[in-house]
Amino acid sequence: MSSEYRDTDKFTAAIQAIFPKLMHYLNTEESRELTGLGITPSQINALLVLYYHDNLTMGKLSQEIYLAESAATRLINRLVNLNLVKRRGDENDRRVVRVTLTSYGRQLSSLVFERRSFRFNNLAQHLDQSERENLIVSLQAVMRVFEEMEQSRDPADNNIDPGQDL
Repeated sequence: MSSEYRDTDKFTAAIQAIFPKLMHYLNTEESRELTGLGITPSQINALLVLYYHDNLTMGKLSQEIYLAESAATRLINRLVNLNLVKRRGDENDRRVVRVTLTSYGRQLSSLVFERRSFRFNNLAQHLDQSERENLIVSLQAVMRVFEEMEQSRDPADNNIDPGQDL
């Protein structure tokens, strides 16, 4: 393994150089996925979470899409108005609201899922097996660290201090 990135400053500089380009590429691809569908990236994120785990409570859905429950409720209101999701009360607890995809919402989610699968299959074909494995392991490590940092952050502090560890 190369020792080039053992130095934190070199690692940080490499990430700083890659990140804007990667975000541009991902944003461009997401725009292509959603072209002609009339939905926003936030809306498709909620739909895809429900595509994988239908019948979630509003609380669990808001956690999965990283939004406050009030913001998630507004997002779901828009999706209900677009006939993409429906709400219903929980059978065991009237205070709990569950969200499910409509038939149209499932079709739309499936279309975006297929578009993403095509894109990631194309990526996989351009990487060898070792690169694919390393990419998945690395991305899982990044997500684990981000989640750990998020859990240790004071929830009342929504402002990021430039000197604060993310």
